Amino acid sequence: MKKSVISGSYVRLGYQKGGQSKEIFQNLHFDLLPGQLTCLLGPNGVGKTTLVKAILGKLPLWDGKLVLQDREISNYSQAELSRQLAVVLTEPVLAGNMTVGQLVSLGRTPYLGWSGYLSVKDKQIVNQAMELTHLIELKDERLSELSDGQRQKAMIARALAQDAPIMILDEPTAHLDLVNRFEIMQLLHGLSRTQDKSILVITHDLDIALETADYLWLLRKGQSLIAGLTEDLILRGKVNELFPSSSIRFNSDRGKMELDRPEVKVEVNGDESQVSWLLNAMKKSGINAATSPIFLEKEPFCIRYEEFEFQSIQEFLAYLY
Repeated sequence: MKKSVISGSYVRLGYQKGGQSKEIFQNLHFDLLPGQLTCLLGPNGVGKTTLVKAILGKLPLWDGKLVLQDREISNYSQAELSRQLAVVLTEPVLAGNMTVGQLVSLGRTPYLGWSGYLSVKDKQIVNQAMELTHLIELKDERLSELSDGQRQKAMIARALAQDAPIMILDEPTAHLDLVNRFEIMQLLHGLSRTQDKSILVITHDLDIALETADYLWLLRKGQSLIAGLTEDLILRGKVNELFPSSSIRFNSDRGKMELDRPEVKVEVNGDESQVSWLLNAMKKSGINAATSPIFLEKEPFCIRYEEFEFQSIQEFLAYLY
């Protein structure tokens, strides 16, 4: 296994509020690996932002050790950290009159001299960042004229132009539609590989994280952080520990979250995927049993039950009611 670029051991963190100390967590252990996409998941208020602030050097540890590239983060200046860590936060981009090229050029700020002018090399890096995020044709477009997905890509391009080995993104898919959420996460996964970036994404989007993340960090209130290869955590049943309610569970066979409903007591014969969706519809409808076997035909789709045939699940459920 490659050596981690960020490692935490026995990390204890908290903050001061109203003259009192509030501890968020203790004894956290984690490693961020090079060339991998890691997703940090956990319920609201569990301390994800607090942990990220510590990694960014903005919050001192109460105890433990946090190391960046063989050196404790507390020993870095902010200028040094800006060359190691590129950050994309959830705050909206307010300068609507700024062009994509101008925004991406801001990523070169840590490297500019007193003049503030971009060198030929700086411009090459900026253009490469826009090419990698498929924005080069939009470089002269104003941010106010872009879609939400395009603006998020522009923010990622700015972080790429910063040319730091580590990227940290806070809820990069929060306000995007389903297609754009997948596209952004696939883009990040590709960049982790092709650009050898260590990418940490804070997200609530479990389904897409499971599909795209190489590693997961699962943060739970009052408990230790669970970290590991995504598929290992699925097979070990660790994903379920994200859900405090027993009414929600992660189905490792189907790779999705499910409400814990009573099982349907019925014999169903047919294609496995069709059987799964029929049982899902029956569970949601509160139909937990059928008196006779059900037979599914695939092409054309047909449900045979007793002496009847139904052309859709909706027709079948209406009959069972």
